[in-house]
Amino acid sequence: MHAGKMANEILKQVFQDMHSDIATSVNPDSVMDTLFSKKVLGFDDFNKLRQVPVSSDRCRDMMSLLFTSKHPQAFIRLRLALLADYPWIVDDIDKQLPSLTSQLQQLHVGNSADGKIILLQIMLSYWKIQTH
Repeated sequence: MHAGKMANEILKQVFQDMHSDIATSVNPDSVMDTLFSKKVLGFDDFNKLRQVPVSSDRCRDMMSLLFTSKHPQAFIRLRLALLADYPWIVDDIDKQLPSLTSQLQQLHVGNSADGKIILLQIMLSYWKIQTH
């Protein structure tokens, strides 16, 4: 599996585990703007989300769209979008990554026998996105 796709799938699982915290803590407006500008959210979805009056409902709808998205970096981009306004959420996400990569190592997922390599690939994916 390509490192970027694996990183996105790992983050997708972390975001699913944290769904209720994110839905109740995040005002999705700035996140939606970033995801729209990075073409993670399309024009129609962006406009539909803007019509939802309650912030927590808008956040839940946004997360639902991302979980069904075919965008190969949807959750990588979401993590980066949260970084500016919600660094504590990103810290919680990042704290879960070593545990998750350890579980993947035990399951022998991918070509890597070492969960640290998977974590390194995730971090390299973040770095590449942040520098482009």
